[in-house]
Amino acid sequence: MLVGAGEWGRDGGRPHPYPPPVTTIAWRMHHLTEMLAGRADWTVGSHSFDEDEMVVRNDAASAIDALRSAVAAWRAEDPFLEIVWWVNQEVLHHGAEIALLRDLHRATHA
Repeated sequence: MLVGAGEWGRDGGRPHPYPPPVTTIAWRMHHLTEMLAGRADWTVGSHSFDEDEMVVRNDAASAIDALRSAVAAWRAEDPFLEIVWWVNQEVLHHGAEIALLRDLHRATHA
C-alpha cells in the first residue's frame, strides 16, 4: 500500500507489514520528513497534518529540502519545543545506555 500525495508514494499504510521490509534511503528520508513535519504540526501547528496529503519527493535534492524544512519546523523557537528537544535527547541518551547495559548483561550471563 502506498501512502502520500503526488506522483510517487511511500510503502506504508496500516497495519504495518510484518516482517518489516528492507527499506531504501529514500523511504527512510521520507519517513523522517513525514514524522518531523507531522509532530511539529500536531505540537505547535494547525493540528491538520495528514500523511496521505504529504507529497513524496521523486529526486534527492527536493527530498533533502523537504527534510531540512521538517527539521526546521520541529526545531521551532518555542519554549515547549525546547522541552521536547531536551526530552528527546534524554530518551536517546539513556535509551542507548539501557541497550548497552542490557547487551553487556546478556553477553556476560549467557
